[in-house]
Amino acid sequence: MNTQSNAMPESFDSQGIAPAVLAATRPMYWSVRRELWENRSIYIAPLAAAAIYLLGFLISLIWLPRSVRALAALDPVHQRIELAMLYAHAAMLLMLTAVLVGIFYSLDALHGERRDRSILFWKSLPVSDLTTVLSKASIPLVVLPLLVFAITITLQFIMWLLSSAVLQLWGVGAATLWTRLPLLQMELVSLYGLMVLALWHAPIYCWFLLVSGWARRAAFLWALLPPFAIAAFEKTAFHTSYFGSLLRDRLFGFAAGAFDLKDAAGVPVDPHFIPLTQLAPGRFLSSPSLWLGLIVAAALLAAAVRLRRYEGPL
Repeated sequence: MNTQSNAMPESFDSQGIAPAVLAATRPMYWSVRRELWENRSIYIAPLAAAAIYLLGFLISLIWLPRSVRALAALDPVHQRIELAMLYAHAAMLLMLTAVLVGIFYSLDALHGERRDRSILFWKSLPVSDLTTVLSKASIPLVVLPLLVFAITITLQFIMWLLSSAVLQLWGVGAATLWTRLPLLQMELVSLYGLMVLALWHAPIYCWFLLVSGWARRAAFLWALLPPFAIAAFEKTAFHTSYFGSLLRDRLFGFAAGAFDLKDAAGVPVDPHFIPLTQLAPGRFLSSPSLWLGLIVAAALLAAAVRLRRYEGPL
C-alpha cells in the first residue's frame, strides 16, 4: 500500500509535465499555421516554379535519347556533370524561388496586419509579441527551406522516373542514367545549400521584418534605401566601399565559406554537380561572419518584437 501511494504523485506529476510542454509550444505551432493559411504564396510559388520547370523538362525529353548516345564519347566525370545539369538547374531555381518568397514575405509580414487592421484582433489573443514575431521569422528561416527541399526531392524523382521511362522505351542507355547520375548526393547538397542560405541570409530577412513593422508605406523602398544610401555616402565622402563589400558578401559570400570550390588538384568544381567531399560545414559554422550575422539578426528580431508591442494599425 505504501508503494502504491508513493507512486501516485509521480504519475500525476509526469502526466502534468506533458500538457505544460504542449501548452507552451501550441501558440507557436498555431502561429506558424496561421502564416501558412494567410500567405499561400509560401507554398504556391515554389510549386508553380516546379510545375513550370517540369513542363519544360517534359519537352526536353524529345532530345534525351540523342543526348544520352552522345555521352558515350565523354569520360565518366563529364558524363556525370551532363546528366546532373537539368537536375541541378531545378534545385537552383527552387532555391532562388525560396529566397525571393522569403524576402517579399518578410517585407509584408508585419506591415500587412497593420494595413488591414487585423493586428487589433491578433493582439487580443493570448499570444505574445515574441511568439508572433518568431513565428513570422521561422517562415523564411525554417519552413521555406524544408518545404523547398521536399518539393526539390519530389521534382527530381519525377524527372528521374520520366527519363528512365523514355530511355527504356527507346532502348537507349537507361543504365547510364541509373549508374552515372548521383541523385542522392545532389539532394543532400541541396539540403545543405538551403540550410546555408537560411543562416547566411538571416540578418537580411530580419531587417526586412523590422522594416515591415515600422514603415507606414513603401516598405520595399525603406528596406533598400538606407543600405544603398550608406554605401553611396561612404563612396562619395571617403572613396571607400567597405559597406558595399559587406552587403555584397552578405548576399553572395556564402559559397566561398560553405563549399570548397576547387578540388585537391586546384581545378574549379563544376557548380552543376558538387560532390559531398567539397562541402565545408566545419569552416562555414566556424566563420566569424556567420555568427556576427546571426547576432545582428537576433538584435533585429528583438527590435521587431519591441516595435510590434507599441505599433498599432495604419
